[in-house]
Amino acid sequence: MARRMIVVTGGAGFIGSNIVARLCAGGRHDVVVCDRMEDAALGKWKNLAKHRIADFWLPEELFDKLEDHAEAIEAVVHMGAISSTTEADADLIMRTNFSLSRDLWDWCAVRDARLIYASSAATYGDGEGGFADNDDLDSLSALRPLNAYGYSKYLFDQYAVRQAEEGHQPSQWAGLKFFNVYGPNEYHKGGMKSVVAQIWPKVQAGEPVTLFRSHNPNYPDGGQMRDFVFVEDVVDIIEWLLATPAVSGVFNAGSGQARSFLDLANATFAAAGKAPAIEYVDTPLSIRDKYQYFTEASMDRVRAAGFEGQSTPLEEGVRRYVQQFLSQSDQYR
Repeated sequence: MARRMIVVTGGAGFIGSNIVARLCAGGRHDVVVCDRMEDAALGKWKNLAKHRIADFWLPEELFDKLEDHAEAIEAVVHMGAISSTTEADADLIMRTNFSLSRDLWDWCAVRDARLIYASSAATYGDGEGGFADNDDLDSLSALRPLNAYGYSKYLFDQYAVRQAEEGHQPSQWAGLKFFNVYGPNEYHKGGMKSVVAQIWPKVQAGEPVTLFRSHNPNYPDGGQMRDFVFVEDVVDIIEWLLATPAVSGVFNAGSGQARSFLDLANATFAAAGKAPAIEYVDTPLSIRDKYQYFTEASMDRVRAAGFEGQSTPLEEGVRRYVQQFLSQSDQYR
């Protein structure tokens, strides 16, 4: 009898490749990656090089391949997306983040497969309404994302809930609103890398790093706060969902504790054994009016559903990232 299969879209990317690493280590499924490797110099292929994947599909092959292997596919973990909050092509964002997700939902619903997909904390917009992950249609529709990326995720969350209410849903479905995830295998992301990865070269060299100056009187320079979450912690949630097929819904995926960018920078210097050296620059005008000063995931609903995993404290997560990956000649998981 053929082994059951899990397909990870975006599986060569940051969060996707960490999911692939966990699934391959478990050894219970054939793990298939659907993605684009892009420029070889970016090194996305290195995100997969240590893991025994069963197959690699290009995005344009996805639905034909899904049909070819329909009887074997247990779940699709859909991480494939345009994740840049500054992407200017809104049509491209909608085709990639909404239309493809919609078509995957419909395929999984018809084929009785499970679907876990990436939503985003960007759906919360400026956060004035809080960060509670209530997933009834009225609550989801009341959110006001600030950019096209957040809108595409917001729209699909609503589609998922509406379809589930009408009885047209995968055998299990879950959307995860990722907050500020950091950790290994994000090196290809350029300006969208976590702050830890972006400041690491200067920290390693003992040079000052730059953070944004605050333009909000309620926050000091460097005091802007985010829910920083170690990538292993969000993979824990996905692994739990795959082991708990009775749970469906839209859930936050964060640490549950807001920390400042200054805390993050200090933790990075500490992990490198160096004294902090921090300078401030003005937040660019192009993003200043849409800049979030505070995010913090409410993790109550996923814990009420049965998830018992613990969030890695910021200092510990940064220490592991720096000492086990960023400071090594081989930085890849």
